[in-house]
Amino acid sequence: MKATPAQPSRAALREFAAGARDTIPMMVGAAPFGVIFGTLVTASPLSLWHGQLMSLAVFAGSAQFIAVGLIGSHASFAVIWATTLVVNLRHVLYSATLAPYVAHLPRRWRWALAGVLTDEVFAVAYAHYQKRAPGEIGPHYFFGSGVSMYLNWQLCTLLGLLFGAAFPGLKSLGLDFAMVATFIAIIVPQLVAVRFVAAALASGVLSFAWQGWPYKLGLLAAVFVGVVVGMVLTLVENRPQQQNRLKNPKERTQ
Repeated sequence: MKATPAQPSRAALREFAAGARDTIPMMVGAAPFGVIFGTLVTASPLSLWHGQLMSLAVFAGSAQFIAVGLIGSHASFAVIWATTLVVNLRHVLYSATLAPYVAHLPRRWRWALAGVLTDEVFAVAYAHYQKRAPGEIGPHYFFGSGVSMYLNWQLCTLLGLLFGAAFPGLKSLGLDFAMVATFIAIIVPQLVAVRFVAAALASGVLSFAWQGWPYKLGLLAAVFVGVVVGMVLTLVENRPQQQNRLKNPKERTQ
């Protein structure tokens, strides 16, 4: 029987809903993190709408925390920009890992998926993509995961902004450990390839060795080294495949 136009739409909605559903555990872990961020904004020089706008436009938890701290210490724009850039360099590694699975998508989809890519969304999307060969899965699962995490972050930021002033001791309750637990849950299942293990070890060991550097520069440098290690090993692993494509022109992607 010939498929009707409505059938692809239903399939896309099912994929979208599946991505959102599988992200629920990550949303629960990130929720306290978002509330604490909103709370910190209430104690910073920023207005409440500045904090919500940051979540809407930046959508990067660790970078937002660092930016608020630097703004509170009256750091220059150049320092804030450079620091958040280094912290978010890990997304380059995420993008390199997911690139084979989204390369076949139209540009508008690649831009949309890039906009909602976070640590949690990467973990969920990559686990899903690994079940099929590159190019066989559409964007809807990835997008469902990203949109659900995005909306969750906006809501939790708003809650923190509204109730942070009323509960000034919220941060002291230890809820910030949820961020650590969430990152552990993301990282450990991904340590299944040499490049991931090497990147994690490099950044972990160096962040400990360089923890005495001023202004937390040791942590930033360790993140940068971890990203570089992961990218280099990824390129080394992909080089044989690229050479095979050059030898076999028929296998090149259009």
